[in-house]
Amino acid sequence: MSWTPHQINGFNAWTGRTSAMEVTLLPELGSKMVSLRNRLTGREWLAPADGPLGNGGYASSFTDSDGSGWDEMFPTINVCRYPEHPWRGTELPDHGEVWSIPWKAEGHGDRLSCSVHGVRMPYRLEKTYSFAAEDRLRIDYQVTNLSPFPFAFLWAAHPLLQIREGMQIIVPEGLSEIAISYSERDRLGKRGDLRAWPQPFSNQPECRLDRTGRREERTAEKFYFTGELPEGKASVYDPVKQEGITFTFPNEKVPYLSVWANYGGYQGQYHLALEPATGFLDDLAHAMKRDAAAVVEGFRTYTWHLEVSWMEANR
Repeated sequence: MSWTPHQINGFNAWTGRTSAMEVTLLPELGSKMVSLRNRLTGREWLAPADGPLGNGGYASSFTDSDGSGWDEMFPTINVCRYPEHPWRGTELPDHGEVWSIPWKAEGHGDRLSCSVHGVRMPYRLEKTYSFAAEDRLRIDYQVTNLSPFPFAFLWAAHPLLQIREGMQIIVPEGLSEIAISYSERDRLGKRGDLRAWPQPFSNQPECRLDRTGRREERTAEKFYFTGELPEGKASVYDPVKQEGITFTFPNEKVPYLSVWANYGGYQGQYHLALEPATGFLDDLAHAMKRDAAAVVEGFRTYTWHLEVSWMEANR
């Protein structure tokens, strides 16, 4: 279990590997993970870039980025203005601040530490990658509030996964309702509308959200599960190849889960993201007004973690 520095297309990169996993990050591009590979099967789980790797720089639109890999969304996802003192009115950019700016990265034997400072808000976000087992990656996160005032934030993982039609989206038992954040052509409804999971329409049994669709469907949706998560866990499983990927996280620190399902409807791209989140419905201001955002007190820290592991046929 080691981390090695190298270069990819002119960017500094770090790769960590075990007998079962290989992970590659680009600190200069928001510490984006560009590869998450199962070394036992050879499967690459992250969606590749259609063109050159890169983004438009700080406060640019996520639409203008390479649309690949795994980015960190923080401290918002949708563009919004911070609603409370002392940063009231401060605009936070699309998909947050940290995905489009360089991070500092340092290897420490079997660990890789990455950190970045806020641009418009006084915080430091850190994450440390390690391997909890040969087939399990662990990412420990910590946000430090560098001010004396409470700081609310919305963090979400944004791993764009390579998919094929008919893969299973597996979430904790008992989840039965979703809230729409975005739906191309309002197929599922408008922002804030509630629908049943996994069949949103009783008169359309063929519409199932727990199976990946075809690229030709030209649909794209983002939705959150409503209510508290009974367990911090979500998976995608390929029944054809009999393998999958599981994300595990502490639901007391990361109480929300969303799904971004893009089956050709957004920029013609085809991928899926399972997104554990500390806030609800993408907009930090919206989350704060509904007491659905994480808060770190003045000069304090807020910690959480996320683990990624492989699923096998006998799951």
